[in-house]
Amino acid sequence: MKFQMKQINSINFIAFFLFIACLSCTEVHNPKPKGYNRFDMPKPEYVKLQESHPYTFEYSKYSVVAPHKSKNSEPHWIDISYPEFGATVELTYKNLQDKGNSINSVVFDSHKLTNKHNVKAYAIEESVITTKKGHTAAIFELSGEVPSQFQFFITDSTKHFIRGALYFPISTKNDSLSPAINYIKTDLYHLINSLDWNN
Repeated sequence: MKFQMKQINSINFIAFFLFIACLSCTEVHNPKPKGYNRFDMPKPEYVKLQESHPYTFEYSKYSVVAPHKSKNSEPHWIDISYPEFGATVELTYKNLQDKGNSINSVVFDSHKLTNKHNVKAYAIEESVITTKKGHTAAIFELSGEVPSQFQFFITDSTKHFIRGALYFPISTKNDSLSPAINYIKTDLYHLINSLDWNN
């Protein structure tokens, strides 16, 4: 009888041990939070703009330059696209000696275009710098869920005016895009500092 009791206790112990072991092997699958986009950032390298425009600059060798395509496009408007990031930098040029293109009007229009983002932007940081080539540049860095996070213009105040705006036309939170935004900002600061006029 004692032997039978010991045998029953051993069987109960083994069964209980197996039951606990099975429970501990069961994985609980919780849904993972949505992750951010992964961007592999190449080391910045630059090439000189070869197209015939009133301006020249160095831009990222990982981007593609093409004429701006819109019904309002003017000569010397170009787009610099980053296929890997789904981003585009739109550059628009104005000859200040053409009728209706006074320095005051183009600067006013530039501020107006930037301020259109005030609805979603919670901050617009503006700075004015003198580039390495001696030109005046105004830079606008926008914070918040805005489609354009970085804008600028460069002018000699008498003949040339160029405006640039970075766009990410994808529905992704800017927090997740911040590595790409910061990477392209570095390229744009290089573009700004290398920009010069051709005549």
